[in-house]
Amino acid sequence: MITLNEWQQQGQFVFIDGQKIFTRQGGDKNAPVLLLIHGFPSASWDWEGMWKKLTEHYYVVTLDMLGFGLSDKPKDARYLISEQADIFETFLQNLGIHDYHILAHDYGDTVAQELLARQVSGSSDNSKRRIDSVCFLNGGLFPETHKPILIQKLLLSPLGPLVSKFINKQKFADNLQQIFGPATPPTPEVIETLWQLLTHNNGLAVMHKLINYIPQRQQYRERWVDAIINSSIPIKLVAGAKDPISGKHMIQRYRELIPNANVAEMSALGHYPQIEDADAVTAEYLSFRSNVN
Repeated sequence: MITLNEWQQQGQFVFIDGQKIFTRQGGDKNAPVLLLIHGFPSASWDWEGMWKKLTEHYYVVTLDMLGFGLSDKPKDARYLISEQADIFETFLQNLGIHDYHILAHDYGDTVAQELLARQVSGSSDNSKRRIDSVCFLNGGLFPETHKPILIQKLLLSPLGPLVSKFINKQKFADNLQQIFGPATPPTPEVIETLWQLLTHNNGLAVMHKLINYIPQRQQYRERWVDAIINSSIPIKLVAGAKDPISGKHMIQRYRELIPNANVAEMSALGHYPQIEDADAVTAEYLSFRSNVN
């Protein structure tokens, strides 16, 4: 496992829209570009188990979104999905990236949907950047199938700012245990690292604002779901079926709504498949990409 200290040492900080953002790149710059977009409430470190293999095939780029991980966590930010998408577009522009593929998880799925929606609608500058494929991991692609756990409901309530003050490492660990697969529970090292990322830069103070992505999914459902349905690029879902938030029920909804759905159902895994079995998820992703031009 790549430790958080090693992960940070191998990355760098950049300023995007006045905010300090942690970024990381690896692999051959002449290879196809793969953008990794992490979930809530973690960070780009989620991809550490897949990093080595992915960088053997692609030029891999990622960042910790605003409010997450090692990046700035301003208390006055709105944390809109559209603003996170703007950060990624600026990041890619600064790197001189024109064509890229996306692998996303959870909250990152929604950011990927917004980026894809911009491409489908023609509202982004397609002459500069184009998404060539998208692979989604577990996430609330459809708000009607998203089943938030109790802590998420509490953070969304008027008590959210108060609730975040009472979250401690043990409660955090208990919540992780609920959403990982029964056969693939989080290790103490994973719990410790994700807790460090969550609490870095006083991250607990903005959790009630970050969780606003859930009502945003409802507000923009048509835009973000239609982006998947109406896109002409290859799209795949790789999802852990044991996830109580967006598992088997979400996979079923995906098959119902998405024409010619390309789905890999990971029967033993939960909400964090890329952490629970990085090798299996990497194999599924490489198989997907072997059929993508």
